[in-house]
Amino acid sequence: MAHLKQRVLSVIPPMTQLNTPYPSTAYLTGFLRSRGIDAVQEDLALALVLKLFSVSGLEALRTLADALAPNKRSPSTRVFLEQYPRYTATITAVIAFLQGKDSTLAHRICGGNFLPEGPRFDSLDVYIDPDGGDPLAWAFGALGLQDRARHLATLYLNDLADVLREVADPRFEFVRYAESLAQSQPSFDPLAQALAAPCTLVDETLHALTLAALAKHEPQVVLISAPFPGNVYAAFRMAQTIKTHNPAIITVLGGGFVNTELRELGEARVFDFFDYITLDDGERPTLALLEHLRGERSAEHLIRTYLREHGKVHYIHHPEPDIAFAEVGTPTWDGLPIDKYLSILDMLNPMHRLWSDGRWNKLTVAHGCYWKKCSFCDTSLDYISRYDGVAASTLVDRMETIIAETGQTGFHFVDEAAPPKALRAMANELLARNRAISWWGNIRFEKSFTPELCQLLAESGCIAISGGLEVASDRLLKLMNKGVSVDQVARVTHAFSEAGILVHAYLMYGFPTQTVQDTVDALEYVRQLFEAGCIQSGFFHRFVCTVHSPVGKDPQAYGVELIPLPPGNFAKNDVGFIDPTGVDHDELGRALNKALYNFMHGIGLEEDVRSWFAQHVPKPRVSRHFITKALQA
Repeated sequence: MAHLKQRVLSVIPPMTQLNTPYPSTAYLTGFLRSRGIDAVQEDLALALVLKLFSVSGLEALRTLADALAPNKRSPSTRVFLEQYPRYTATITAVIAFLQGKDSTLAHRICGGNFLPEGPRFDSLDVYIDPDGGDPLAWAFGALGLQDRARHLATLYLNDLADVLREVADPRFEFVRYAESLAQSQPSFDPLAQALAAPCTLVDETLHALTLAALAKHEPQVVLISAPFPGNVYAAFRMAQTIKTHNPAIITVLGGGFVNTELRELGEARVFDFFDYITLDDGERPTLALLEHLRGERSAEHLIRTYLREHGKVHYIHHPEPDIAFAEVGTPTWDGLPIDKYLSILDMLNPMHRLWSDGRWNKLTVAHGCYWKKCSFCDTSLDYISRYDGVAASTLVDRMETIIAETGQTGFHFVDEAAPPKALRAMANELLARNRAISWWGNIRFEKSFTPELCQLLAESGCIAISGGLEVASDRLLKLMNKGVSVDQVARVTHAFSEAGILVHAYLMYGFPTQTVQDTVDALEYVRQLFEAGCIQSGFFHRFVCTVHSPVGKDPQAYGVELIPLPPGNFAKNDVGFIDPTGVDHDELGRALNKALYNFMHGIGLEEDVRSWFAQHVPKPRVSRHFITKALQA
């Protein structure tokens, strides 16, 4: 088949992470090449940022800022115009520094007289040392020169992003770009109106980058992966450019957003931009589609694919087995500019910095989730429900191939929950091959993670793990079907910490039937976990009900009533609900996150948790020594 001219270009649309490529195109490109298909890839998310934040990008930004009436300019824009020569003198050097190409610049950045400082630098005032000392010493110490410089350089980029939002495109974000146009949006109208509106500076830049990618690769098929709502607007803008430039090029949309939000798609206007939309893992549907385009398969034999016929949307799924995880091949980063990604340091949370700092090779230990029971999770969807593992030797073979290609030995395992048996086998295989790597990923805090296993994982290169404690309440953990208890979580997290592995806890509030008392108790558990050194990092997320989760499918079992979704035939995922407890979770959430921020810095661990709440809350029912006793048990 390879002799037929059918070049496939896979593209990452803006915006994703700045520090490392989103892995979807790497997986698909590696798989297609393993099947003899001429496959290439581009990261236009990174390309867009590098173009906007360049000397020419700032020149275009100044033109727009100058046109704004002086009395309508924000402090960010005023500083930008006043300090414009300094911005153009520093932007190229700062980008190179964040790319790891010019580490000595850290001395000038930290000197305090190199970077122009806009309003984002005001955030440093909260760290002022009352004795007149170094305000960031608590975070970086006396020797943290590179980290301190990356943090200051990130504030500098955020100042410029604020200007970009004000004068060029209010929807611009480094991650969640225009996400409100797509996230759980029942109507296509807002997105259609945005796509019909005059192009902004960001749109024009993306248009030029898309045309450049087409000229470079001359593809017949373009696969656009939209993992998040914050990729969707740009994905459609790119497809719009492609169709205007050459309508014969086949455009295909897939990715996490499609898999969760477009499972009931009925909006025909989507197909003005995309010829096909595929659901779930892309390997099998893409193979079938390419065969169809070569005339080797009828349209009736497409797999998990939407298309438009006679003005109406049709979904075609000819049942065929998916590609086994062992046969999907090794991801390839060939074609992606590995040396141009930006290691930024935005949040000083030790776990969050792993997501944004450093270039990690993203990989999965297994497909799907081996537990797949949590009631808040999309357990009915393929990316969770279809568990498929691979031999440790195959996994480590893939890792060695990736290291040889990228020169990078850091891995981020992006599994929903990496299986303990598979991690043990992988660790033993890495040690047997005498491989020195660093890795981190997500797990369940289950009892299989014994102190002995945690030590083994550390010896194999594990530096951090994250896991869901969710609502730290045994009643609610049982309702969630997490399969863990608070005392068990304490023992597992302590074992990881004792092995020298950073532990981050995913925490949740606002779960159905969660009372104020439950919330106070949960915060007391969390306080004790920090105090005992079991966890070093955490983040409270507000519970969101999705239509694919057990709560969304059977709300009565969780004591809530779903709010009917508005009519529409576009995106559907999040669904509101009425909780009879009537608790103001937004107010509680502010207290939870304030407390957690302080706990991570060792502040307030001795205080009564009620002191974090603005309103009167009941006393915790949890013994102040619960976690200590759990660890002694």
